[in-house]
Amino acid sequence: MKAHGLGHKASASWLLLLSVAVFLLPWYKVPPDGISALWESAFFHAMAGRLWLLPVIVLPIVLLVVWQQRSALKRQIMTLLLLAFGLLSLLLQVSLIGLNGPLFTSVAGLFPGASTGQTGLGWGGFLTAIALLGLLANELADSGFCKGDRFAAAAVVFVVALLGLFVFFPIIKLATTAFTNPEGGLALQAFGARLIAPELWRLNCISSEGGSCGVVINSVVLGIMSATLSTLLGLALAMLVARTGFRFTKTLRAISILPIITPPFVVGVALIVLFGRSGLVTGWGAELFGVTPSRWLYGLPGILMAQTLAFTPVTFLVLLGTLEAINPSLEEASHTLGAGPLRTFQSITLPLLRPGLAAAFLLAFIESLADFGNPLVLGGGYEVLSTKIFFAVVGARYDLGNAATLSIILLALTLGAFWIQARWLGKKSYVTVTGKSDAGLAAPLPKPLQAVSYSIVGLFVLFTLAVYAIVLLGGFVNDIGRWDLTPTLRHLGTAFSVEMGGNGIEFYGSAWSSLKTTLLVSALAAPLTTAIGIITAWLIARQNFAGKRQFEFGTMLSFAIPGTVVGVSYVAAFNVPPVDITGTMVILVICFMFRNMPVGMRAGIAALSQIDRSMEEASQTLGAGGFTTLRRIVLPLVKPAMFTAMVYSFVTAMTAVSAVIFLVSARHNMATAYIMGRVENGEYALAITYSAVLMLVMIAAIVIFSALIGKRRLGRRVPDNAKPQLSEAVSVN
Repeated sequence: MKAHGLGHKASASWLLLLSVAVFLLPWYKVPPDGISALWESAFFHAMAGRLWLLPVIVLPIVLLVVWQQRSALKRQIMTLLLLAFGLLSLLLQVSLIGLNGPLFTSVAGLFPGASTGQTGLGWGGFLTAIALLGLLANELADSGFCKGDRFAAAAVVFVVALLGLFVFFPIIKLATTAFTNPEGGLALQAFGARLIAPELWRLNCISSEGGSCGVVINSVVLGIMSATLSTLLGLALAMLVARTGFRFTKTLRAISILPIITPPFVVGVALIVLFGRSGLVTGWGAELFGVTPSRWLYGLPGILMAQTLAFTPVTFLVLLGTLEAINPSLEEASHTLGAGPLRTFQSITLPLLRPGLAAAFLLAFIESLADFGNPLVLGGGYEVLSTKIFFAVVGARYDLGNAATLSIILLALTLGAFWIQARWLGKKSYVTVTGKSDAGLAAPLPKPLQAVSYSIVGLFVLFTLAVYAIVLLGGFVNDIGRWDLTPTLRHLGTAFSVEMGGNGIEFYGSAWSSLKTTLLVSALAAPLTTAIGIITAWLIARQNFAGKRQFEFGTMLSFAIPGTVVGVSYVAAFNVPPVDITGTMVILVICFMFRNMPVGMRAGIAALSQIDRSMEEASQTLGAGGFTTLRRIVLPLVKPAMFTAMVYSFVTAMTAVSAVIFLVSARHNMATAYIMGRVENGEYALAITYSAVLMLVMIAAIVIFSALIGKRRLGRRVPDNAKPQLSEAVSVN
């Protein structure tokens, strides 16, 4: 064990930060009691009567005294106890005393000065928490946590703290909001009434009475139908690419990318232009068959069409990976034993596709539950949970308690889907890739299935091309909704007009503000998301520490929570002290960071599983620490995972709507919120124009990220007659 105390640079640095935060920096974001100066520290406020701040003030002094102990064991135990006390006291003081005063009368009796309340934390409060966590991580490393690696220990402690603050705390706050009234008292009766409201659970649509079903029933029915159709279509696409001689595989892969970079509402608007009451296809059908145009698109059929179109490419990618991972020798053995192509597919291929089918269905089901844009545009009278939650928060009657209750139901449906998937897969093994040779030939798709796949895929491709033709055309004609196809740049000028003035280039378009905010938020969120995702992957794949399984579960929880629930929970948690950041750009960046972190983490784990530990062990043997090894050895080898995380987080931040629609403000508006406003006003051409610009921006960003991150370059042996190539050497100096 290394010597502790001021001689230890890490401990001294954290203690210095703690002292500065407590004695010099402003403790509150906005000083309470009408104090106008912004420099008041925790020490100043404690001297003015806020005695609950005393524990964090005396902590640096007590730590200095404890570190003079000669017994290393006693010093370590006392330091850990002091740090735990400091973190607990900080947590209690920000939890028990709110903006309007203490939550309990006992607290008011103990601290009379708390009656005036306290505002959110400022730089002093946040840096105090960071310093305490840093000291705790340093002390844990000294006690053997993460094999004494200080960087790894600090990474675990800070990731856990961030997950606790930005994932678990909002969900807990949301749950408490559902059980309390606006005054903070318990309202169990109100929660029960909201939970069993007939508008949520009625079954009129399937009973003899007729009418519409409840919101929860509508959401589940839509989710099951959308996931089923998306999975079947994705399977047809995957089989066509992997098991036939289909020549246009690159075209299908390109189509699979389109929904990922498509802003919300666009598919719904395109469907209205095609199949709405005055749409192109509807008009042709009325002329050819004499059918009176109707509003059949608005409701379950329209939402189902839009979601199937949006989710099928994602299920295609999942199932294609599963198909390509199946060991072909199993199918070849079946054929050798006399089984025909159809029998082989039924008895070998389809059972091995079970995990992929379950994953694709689950992904589409969760996306359907969380989908906000399509039900808003095409819903008509078909209500689902996501839109119901939205109108509970932003409608004429602000009802956060009702939104919280609906969000809990939505979260329960999502977690229930995860549980059903786990039960369906069971404990069976689906491993087919081993260390043995798998050089067999994959069984071709049976002729009947080929015919079905070609038919389905042909219709899907035509439908997709028609929708995106509307997207490309709609922004550059006079009025796509009325089929006035006169070419014009008027909509582009309305959104993105630029003029040369006395001060140079001036941006007058109505969309510039939201585009700048969106680009800035996405550009900030993408590298931060990648960084925390890759570091978390490294901790899970390369470090051993107590609570590792729980740590991994906590990192994946944010991905399982629907975006609508995330948005409402952030409103409930961060609209009031101690962390009141609603309405700022910070909350948008944080929302995207922890919403998309699991993608970068999983990509990093997959990349690290292919890299032998020996290089990292050699680095550590030569004296490099955890941070140096991560920077010089691991990161250059996981560039593909970094690229995946960077692109996904950037594109998602550009196109997300279900979470951020609750978090945008007049000052910090996002592109998706702007597009939604145009769609609600019937300005379809302007919405489509903006969407086309966003798609071009995202394609350009993908190219830029590819150039910045570069490719992983590995030294390979080459034949003697090959042209000599430069090789890269990785050092740990």
